[in-house]
Amino acid sequence: MSAPRLETRLRSATQEVVIGHDTRFCLIGERINPTGRRIFQEQLRAGDLSAIERDVQAQVEGGADVLDVNMGVPLTDEADLLAKAITMVQRLTDKPICIDSSVVEALEAGLAVYQGRALVNSITAEDERMAQILPLVKKYDAAIIALPNDEDEIPMEVDKRVELTRKIVQVATTEYGIAQADIVIDPLAMPIGADGTVALTFFETVRRIRDEFGVNMTCGASNVSFGMPSRHALGAGFLPMAMQAGLTSAIMDTRTPQIVEAVKAADLLLGHDEWGGAWIAAHRARQAATA
Repeated sequence: MSAPRLETRLRSATQEVVIGHDTRFCLIGERINPTGRRIFQEQLRAGDLSAIERDVQAQVEGGADVLDVNMGVPLTDEADLLAKAITMVQRLTDKPICIDSSVVEALEAGLAVYQGRALVNSITAEDERMAQILPLVKKYDAAIIALPNDEDEIPMEVDKRVELTRKIVQVATTEYGIAQADIVIDPLAMPIGADGTVALTFFETVRRIRDEFGVNMTCGASNVSFGMPSRHALGAGFLPMAMQAGLTSAIMDTRTPQIVEAVKAADLLLGHDEWGGAWIAAHRARQAATA
């Protein structure tokens, strides 16, 4: 028998977003991140956060429900930078935030200034990593993204990923008192250009995790098309298939209409858009914008 399907509730000061198996797919805008953006990195080193305003506007206009905020720039005080960025983003939008850092001090600084109920990105199944971050997740009543890899490997087998998910769920719920609904598993989307079987492995992992644990899931959607041409077409094909398997959210660039529309179409076809209300409203908005 399958596990009950859970809902993960995120909040800003004024808005709640529910990630769930029977609701519309949650788009987590990934653009507020200096990785691979040289000019943005230089601006942040100089204390110039003005590009964040443009990124927030673009991601929200593209349809983001939640905004991922990462301030991982070498040679900066990441904790201070992340706290300032989160405060700024919350002045610009009421979308909930996914606080994204590999630095524990930065995560705590971000959680301390955040108004609402955040999503923390991320932990792995490594004991040390869980011991560092899960107490913060509990202290600040946040939700957490967890990747089923450990200090030994990024597993390529479905069984190993499910086994590590089981470990994460057990440790988080029994040792730290975190609700299972607040654990969002990232089943590890890998580049299809490196191995033609990785998407099938991903879909099967998603199905197994959904059925055994009922938790919500997310992934870095652009990883799948890395190194391949026509990346948007691959993303637009991948996400609806992952949604059918049980994926409930994705960290992605919502400035890509081709992928966002594919997700919205899948929402409608999977029965997550009652009477096609959101689909029709989006169509009318596009018509009005071009009139």
